[in-house]
Amino acid sequence: MRKRKQIRSRLFTVAGVAASVLLAAGCGGSSGGMMMEEAKDAAAYVTNDVYMQETAAQTMEAEAGSGGESESATPRVQESSRKLIRNVSLNVETETFDDLMKAVTEKTESFGGYVEESSTYNGSYYYGGGTRNASLVLRIPSEKLDEFLGTVAQISNVVSRDENVTDVTLQYVDMKSHKDALLVEQKRLLELLEKAESVEDIIAIESRLSDVRYQIESMESQLRTLDNQVSYSTVRLYIDEVAKLTPIKEQTTLEKIKTGFAQSLYNIGSGAKNLMIGLVIYLPYIVLWAVILIIALFVWRFLHRRRSGLREEKEKGKKQKVEQKEEKNE
Repeated sequence: MRKRKQIRSRLFTVAGVAASVLLAAGCGGSSGGMMMEEAKDAAAYVTNDVYMQETAAQTMEAEAGSGGESESATPRVQESSRKLIRNVSLNVETETFDDLMKAVTEKTESFGGYVEESSTYNGSYYYGGGTRNASLVLRIPSEKLDEFLGTVAQISNVVSRDENVTDVTLQYVDMKSHKDALLVEQKRLLELLEKAESVEDIIAIESRLSDVRYQIESMESQLRTLDNQVSYSTVRLYIDEVAKLTPIKEQTTLEKIKTGFAQSLYNIGSGAKNLMIGLVIYLPYIVLWAVILIIALFVWRFLHRRRSGLREEKEKGKKQKVEQKEEKNE
């Protein structure tokens, strides 16, 4: 009760300051302006003090409700009213890519969620590794998140899962209290604005009122963002299409040997198949390069023989000249 009386007394102080402003306005413009500045500072001080008093009152009430067991000044919040932001990342595999994509989209909508982002790679290879994959950002209602994750685990092979939970309860309460304090200040400023007479007073009050309204809108925007993040959990889903699912459960030594041997045989068969497919696919290029190489070889041999013939003819010509000189000398 004492805290509330103090708050009321400080609010009455604001009204008193406002009255003094109106009286000063009739005495002179400059003195009225100075008084207006003091009124603005006093209003801001009182509003801020109201905010601090309200927060302290909430803290005392929370400690009283807990029986005085808590030693800290942080107000306790019931579990049912906590503001928790849950983010989950899932890596899954599937042998039926189209069916899984369709099922995930339908389940998201049936749970009341929506797809925020979607990116799909359809595979551009003709052979080997040309599998499809997708990256989805889903927003799922928080109360349906666990059920949705269980459904995804049933229709796909979950390789990995990461989850983090952020408690923004105290941040939310603090922002809400700050917003309420700003609303109180806005109300007092509007009352002062109705009673103001001089232009300087009106300009000063409207300037402060504009700043307060901007802060209120900013607080409301942040509160809406937090509400959305709390109400709708974020699920980042990565889907890979595979020819064979990765075993998830722990295997015995014998099972590991069997699985590894079977995987080796599968890789050999897959490699041979991909090699044959690659040869057929790139056969036109192979033929083209073979023709180019053969032509280049014939051209090289032709030039080589021609050069060799010219060299032989040249040597024969030199030989004949030498013989002719020897005959003349004789």
